[in-house]
Amino acid sequence: MASAAEQLASNLNFAAFAKAEDLKKRIWFTLGALLVYRLGTYIPLPGINPDAFAQAFNSQSGGVLGMFNMFAGGAVSRMAIFALGIMPYISASIIMQLMTSVIPSLEALKKEGEQGRKVINQYTRYGTVLLALVQAYGISVGLEGGNGIVADPGLFFRASTVITLVGGTMFLMWLGEQITARGIGNGISLIIFAGIVAGLPHAISGTLELGRTGALSTALILAIIILAIVVIALIVFFERAQRRLLIQYPKRQVGNRMFQGDTSHLPLKLNTAGVIPPIFASSLLLLPATVAGFSATTNMPAWASTILSALGHGQPLYMAFYAAMIVFFAFFYTAIVFNPKDTADQLKKHSGFIPGYRPGERTAEYIDYVLTRITVIGAIYLVLVCLLPEFLISATGVPFYLGGTSLLIVVSVTLDTVAQIQGHLIAHQYEGLIKKSKLRGGKRTK
Repeated sequence: MASAAEQLASNLNFAAFAKAEDLKKRIWFTLGALLVYRLGTYIPLPGINPDAFAQAFNSQSGGVLGMFNMFAGGAVSRMAIFALGIMPYISASIIMQLMTSVIPSLEALKKEGEQGRKVINQYTRYGTVLLALVQAYGISVGLEGGNGIVADPGLFFRASTVITLVGGTMFLMWLGEQITARGIGNGISLIIFAGIVAGLPHAISGTLELGRTGALSTALILAIIILAIVVIALIVFFERAQRRLLIQYPKRQVGNRMFQGDTSHLPLKLNTAGVIPPIFASSLLLLPATVAGFSATTNMPAWASTILSALGHGQPLYMAFYAAMIVFFAFFYTAIVFNPKDTADQLKKHSGFIPGYRPGERTAEYIDYVLTRITVIGAIYLVLVCLLPEFLISATGVPFYLGGTSLLIVVSVTLDTVAQIQGHLIAHQYEGLIKKSKLRGGKRTK
């Protein structure tokens, strides 16, 4: 079966794609949905002075606002109706995953199957609304505090801003679910992907303009291009890397016949945590500087100013904390999303075992042993990918747009989407082969 699948995968071509009508419909639906999202990032909130807000945003774009603006596809810099983006939903999903591992009732609900997942998804939606309400109200208050940003501040402006921003987030959440169900790929990931990629042409043109004016040398621009290619290759290699544990099943006797035991593999990803560690680490580190930038710093104690300057973007202490937080969240999130004990129990339930280890507790200990060691390699990989652009920005002052987190998201989503497209094409070719075999069998019968 595996060799047949590999042969079909190698034979994938444009002719097979042209015949896959369902796949083409899914791709067109996905592109249309992403186009709607991009149009929404250009519709501004009512009652905002764009010029005054642009000045206020540019003064704080180096903090956490800059990162949120990148994930929102530039909607924050324009204060559009999608300014909150999909981040409240992602935060609510992460919080719900944390709660399912802590609260026994939610953990039991998660194990109930499809019905339990539906209930947890509903709780996640409620959490998204709650987080979006808090963030939207904070944005409305912050906008009123700016100089000349709001034309007519007051209760009506706050209410309209909260309703618009929360409605935008809920629409994006619904749009992401529709892409997942009726399109191709993971809808939420594709929305973030589209937001990041949308700013890439502007970043490339800006870099080339710096080279034309002489602010950047040609050698430095070439070095940036080579570094980007190397980082992309590194991400592709490590995101596809797996540690496969051999699983064996005992022999079975059916009637008077003895069937040989099957073998399979338990794949453990090198980077189980995905892009969560860099997102969490950068958010926590940029938050103090952003809060200090919005607050009055004239009466700030000397020790607080020293700490804030040491934690500034590109500083050695910032780099050290950034690396430490990435490693911490890599282990923390891996422990949440992968439970060796549950995996060992499932193997024991289906009579599977790892050679040399007793089913149950010993198998769980071995899986945890292997997972811990490959997570060390995955955490080091995340630190290298995320800190290389930071060192480049710090050493040369180059506005390297595709930083570690954004590049990781772009490459990971691309790999996942291409894999799903390949899966649809393989399934389509299998269906074609089955239909042909049925037709041949019918003719022979006649």
